[in-house]
Amino acid sequence: MKIVKKISILFALISLVSVSNSCTNNTDDDFNSLVLEQQEKDALLYMLEEEKLARDTYTYLDSKYSNTPFGNIKKSEQSHMNAIENLLIKANENPTILPSGVFANQDLQNLYNQLTAEGSLSLIKALQVGATIEDLDIVDLEKYKATTTNASILNVFNSLQCGSRNHLRSFVSAIANIGGSYTPQFLTQTEYNAILAGNQEQCN
Repeated sequence: MKIVKKISILFALISLVSVSNSCTNNTDDDFNSLVLEQQEKDALLYMLEEEKLARDTYTYLDSKYSNTPFGNIKKSEQSHMNAIENLLIKANENPTILPSGVFANQDLQNLYNQLTAEGSLSLIKALQVGATIEDLDIVDLEKYKATTTNASILNVFNSLQCGSRNHLRSFVSAIANIGGSYTPQFLTQTEYNAILAGNQEQCN
């Protein structure tokens, strides 16, 4: 009888541990979820399409010009899209990624149409288009960073900005190598000069 009693107690303890672990896992799932304010959701959705603008434009230009930065940078833009999409999914949002060259935001659609047309004119125009996109990206990310205190969003946006600074340096260097120049369209001249003065960065 004593042995049976001890076995019963042992099974009871095992059951208790199992229940405890189950509750811990649920708590972790809840902790790992992301709660977004509407303005944060809007910022992520907009930046998702802006990163798509970069990816789609570079994909198009990569098909026209060989031995350019577009091939590698378009892959980086896909990783930028993935980082933003993961945040939205974590917040139980399921963003729709439209086909290449198609955008829900009409301003971004118009910009894509304009930039791909400009980039088709010549290699130097194409590289200037790339610099313009990164220029815009850095400024827009900074604008949206000022509207949130959410650490997850800020971490991703800081990483994306770091990547865009590197891309801007790459495009400007490629432009200079073929005798051209780039004038910042969105950054101030001081901000632009500071970026170019810096070295390529290690981004998360």
